[in-house]
Amino acid sequence: MYGANPEQLASLGRSLKQQITSIEGVMNAVTSALGGTNWVGPARDQFEGDWNTSFRTALSKLNQAFEAAGSDCIARSTDLQRVMGAR
Repeated sequence: MYGANPEQLASLGRSLKQQITSIEGVMNAVTSALGGTNWVGPARDQFEGDWNTSFRTALSKLNQAFEAAGSDCIARSTDLQRVMGAR
C-alpha cells in the first residue's frame, strides 16, 4: 500500500500533539524542583547552566517538532478524506 489510512494518520497527529503537554510537564517539574532545592556549588551551576541552555532548548525543539508533525498528519488526513470523498 502506498499512502495512509486517514483515520490512523489523524490519530497519529493527535498523539504527537498530546506529547507536548507531557514534555512541558517535565520542563516545569525540573525547573520547579531545581528552584526549590537547596544546592550550592559547581555541580549545581553546571547542571543549571546545562538545563537552562542545552536541555530546555532541546525539549522546546522537540515540542516544536511534535507540533509541526502532528499538524501535518492531521492536515494530510483531512486532505485524504476530502480526496476519497469522505467529506
